[in-house]
Amino acid sequence: MITRRQALQLLGSAAGTALVMTSLPAFAQNVDPKDLAVQGPMPDVALGPADAKVTIIEYASLTCSHCANFHNTTYPELKKRYIDTGKVRFILREFPLDPLATAGFMLARCDGESKYYPITDLLFDQQKNWAFTDKPLDALRQMMRQAGFSQEKFDACLRDQKLYDAVSAVKNRGVEQFKVDSTPTFFINGQRHAGSMSIDELETIIKPMLGA
Repeated sequence: MITRRQALQLLGSAAGTALVMTSLPAFAQNVDPKDLAVQGPMPDVALGPADAKVTIIEYASLTCSHCANFHNTTYPELKKRYIDTGKVRFILREFPLDPLATAGFMLARCDGESKYYPITDLLFDQQKNWAFTDKPLDALRQMMRQAGFSQEKFDACLRDQKLYDAVSAVKNRGVEQFKVDSTPTFFINGQRHAGSMSIDELETIIKPMLGA
């Protein structure tokens, strides 16, 4: 397992660091929703009511292009049609595929729960402008200025050993307990679905669960 020091050293490398992807065959088994609902190393930041009929848990990496595609195309409609209307509860869990993604999640977490989705949304939306550049850490620093991060705050977040360990532990729990091996991986009421999905594909899954 990579250390925080090694991660920060790697953050200054070329964008190839951000291209690390997993290609292992997906595990087919589903997961008991009660097990998924148990709080892990960090509290989940959830959108939508706790008593929603459908809960979607996504394991994603901020440097995963398929994850960015989902968040930039499908997620806005999912939020509009189902999350904001109280029909679906949505949880994004950290599954960084490389040190740069780990840094992004640390920054999203270090400014409180209310900033988690605004920051992850920003990083997915602007992924090509920071994750795939010659100097990704500099680009990420510049990006975070849009979210109100000073140089001091940016550096302090990335030096937070406890936060680094927690983000890493969320991923490790996904691997060890739920057999997540690629991003994005979705658990919809415990049903496993790997890969980016369109809103139409999502609706074919969640509408029967909603009784629609």
